[in-house]
Amino acid sequence: MKNLGIKTVFKYLAKILILFIFAIIEMSNNRNEIFRETLLRYWGYASFRPAQEEIIASVYGGTDTLALLPTGGGKSICFQVPALLMDGICLVVTPLIALMKDQVESLRNLGIKALSVHSGMSAHEIDIALDNAAYGNYKFLYLSPERLSTHLFRERVQKMHPSLLVVDEAHCISQWGYDFRPSYLRIAQFRELFPNIPTLALTATATPQVVEDIKEKLVFRKDHSVFQTSFERANLAYVVRKAEDKPGQLLRIAQGVPGSGLVYVRERKKATELAEFLLFNGHKADAYHAGMDAKRRTEKQEAWKKGDIRIMVATNAFGMGIDKPDVRFVCHFDVPDAPEAYFQEAGRAGRDGKKAYAVLLYNPSDDRRLKQLFNISFPNADFVKETYQDLYSFLGLGYGEGAEQQFDFNLPAFAKRQDKHPATLWYALQYLEQEGYISLTEEVDNPSRIYFQVNRDELYKAQIANPLLDTFIKLLLRSYTGLFNGFVSIDESYLARVSRQAPTVVSEYLIRLSRMGLISYIPKKKSPQVFLYSQRLQPGNVYLNPAGFMQRKDSWFRRMEAILQYARSDAPCRSKQLLAYFGEGTAKNCGICDVCLAAAEAENPGETFERIAGKITETLKNGPVKIQQLHLHFTESENNVLNVLRAMVENGDIRIDDDRIIQT
Repeated sequence: MKNLGIKTVFKYLAKILILFIFAIIEMSNNRNEIFRETLLRYWGYASFRPAQEEIIASVYGGTDTLALLPTGGGKSICFQVPALLMDGICLVVTPLIALMKDQVESLRNLGIKALSVHSGMSAHEIDIALDNAAYGNYKFLYLSPERLSTHLFRERVQKMHPSLLVVDEAHCISQWGYDFRPSYLRIAQFRELFPNIPTLALTATATPQVVEDIKEKLVFRKDHSVFQTSFERANLAYVVRKAEDKPGQLLRIAQGVPGSGLVYVRERKKATELAEFLLFNGHKADAYHAGMDAKRRTEKQEAWKKGDIRIMVATNAFGMGIDKPDVRFVCHFDVPDAPEAYFQEAGRAGRDGKKAYAVLLYNPSDDRRLKQLFNISFPNADFVKETYQDLYSFLGLGYGEGAEQQFDFNLPAFAKRQDKHPATLWYALQYLEQEGYISLTEEVDNPSRIYFQVNRDELYKAQIANPLLDTFIKLLLRSYTGLFNGFVSIDESYLARVSRQAPTVVSEYLIRLSRMGLISYIPKKKSPQVFLYSQRLQPGNVYLNPAGFMQRKDSWFRRMEAILQYARSDAPCRSKQLLAYFGEGTAKNCGICDVCLAAAEAENPGETFERIAGKITETLKNGPVKIQQLHLHFTESENNVLNVLRAMVENGDIRIDDDRIIQT
C-alpha cells in the first residue's frame, strides 16, 4: 500500500509537470503572437528576420541582452517592438545624431511618440524635451551618450519610468573596439539608478574580445543572453584588386557590374573628382559628403535610392541607416582604417540576397598613407594639454568655468587662431575626448525650431491685438502640430511659398514674435558641437592616462595591420579571413571571392579560357574596341584577358590594327 501511495504521488507530480510545460509553451506562443501582431500593425511585416523574435523575447522577459546583427539586420525592431509592449519609456543611447533624428521621425510617422536629446540642441530645448519625456507619455527617448551623466538628466530621469535601456553601436564602449568613446563608460553609472530594467546592447561588428568587454563594461547580470547571427554573407563576393590605376579599375567595375553601386573614399575632394570622372565616362554618378547642406544630401540620397543616380561616391558619412536592398557593388577606393569599418560598409551590398560584389582597391602606397595617418593620430601629451587650454580660451572660458556646457565649434577658425594645421588639432581633440574631458559631435544640420511660450488663450489675445501678425500665426498653427508642447522643426522656405512672402519677411515675422515673448525661435544652423564635461582645469591638473593611450595606439595599429594584411594577401578565401577575424571559424571556402576564383581558374584553365574568349567575341559584335578599353568589359584579371587576347590573335580569330583597335 505504501509503494502504491508513492507511485500515485509520482504520477500526480508528473501530470502537474506536463501541464506546467504545456502552460509555458502556450504562454510563449501567445507572447510571440503579440510580437508578430505589433510588427504587422506598425511596420506592415508578417514575420521577423532571423534572430529578431528571440532577441525581442529575451528583452521582453527582462534579460540583459547583447545582439550582434549584420548591417541591415533590423536592429531597431529588436527594441522598438518590446518597448511598445512594456510600461514606461525606452531610453536609446546612440552617438549618431543624424540616425537618431531619422529614427525619431520614422517613429512619429508611425504614430509613436518619440523624442531626442543631443548636443545639437539648446539648453532650453533639452529642458523642454526632458519634461515631455517625464510627463508626456512618450515611448522612446533617444540620447547622445554624454547626456547620461549630466546633472539635469540624472535629476529629470528620476521622474520618468524607464522600461528598457538600449545601447546602440555598443562596440563604442570597448577600448579594444574600433570606435571607442569614453562617454559610453558612463552608462554603467547610469545603470546603478535603475538596476532592475533590462539593457539591450546592439552592434554589427565585434570581435570576441570586444563582446566580452561590452558585457563587462555594461555590467550585464549573470543570467544575460547573447545572440549572434552568422557574419557570413554567402551572396557577397569579396574581391581585392591590386591596381596602380585605381580610377581605371573603378571604371572596369562600373562597366562590368550592372546595377546600383556605392564607392567609398577617404576625402571629400576625391568624392567629387571621382563622381565627375564616372560621369565623363557615361555613368550616372554623384558625390556625397558631410560638407554638403542637409537638403542637398537628402536629395542626393533619395535620388540614389530611387535609381536616378546609379553610383554614389561618398565618404563614410553616407549609408548609415539607409536600407537599399539592390546595391550590386560596394567599392572601397581607399583602404579603410580597420576590418570592422570595411565589413560594415561592404555589407551594404546585396541585402536582397542576390549576388553582389565588395571590392577593395589596393596598391602599396596605401600602406604608406595609412601609416602616415597612424602617426598623426596619436600626438604627444604636451601638445594635447596645450590644445586643452587653447580650446577653453577659444570658447572664452576661464579657469573653473564650462562644466556641462556645449558650444558651436568651428575647427578651421580654431586652427587659424592657434596657427596650427586643422588635422593635427583634430587628433589632439580626439585624444581629449578619449580621456573623457570633452565630447565632439559630427557636423549636423539643425533646422529652424519654434515653440509657443504662451498658452492658447494668451496667444489669442495677442492675435486680436496684432491683426498683422494674426494671419502668420494662423499659418504656423495650420502648418505644424505640437507647437505648445515642445520645439518643432520648421522650414522658412516652405512658409514663404505658402504665404507668398519672401523668406526674409518670414524670418522677420518669427523674430518679431520671439521679441514679443510669444515664441522661442532658434534659427537654423550647421555646426559641429563640443560638449565640456568639466570646468576648465589648471595646466598641472590635466591628467592623461599613458597606459590607456598606449593601449589605444596598439589596438589601432593591430587593426590597421589586419586590414593591410587582408589587402596584400592572395590566400585563404576572403570570406574565411573576415569570419576568422570576428571569431567565426568555417571550414568551407565561399567559392566566389577573387581568391577562390583564382584557384578554380588554376585548376580549370581551359574553362577560364573559353569563358573569356566568349566574352571577347560577344563584345566585338557591337563593333571594334580599342585594346586599352577592352578590360573595362571584364571583371577577370587583366593578365588573363590579355593572354586570351594574344591566343585569339595567333589563332586568327581576331586581329589588332596599327592603331591598337581589335576587330573580328
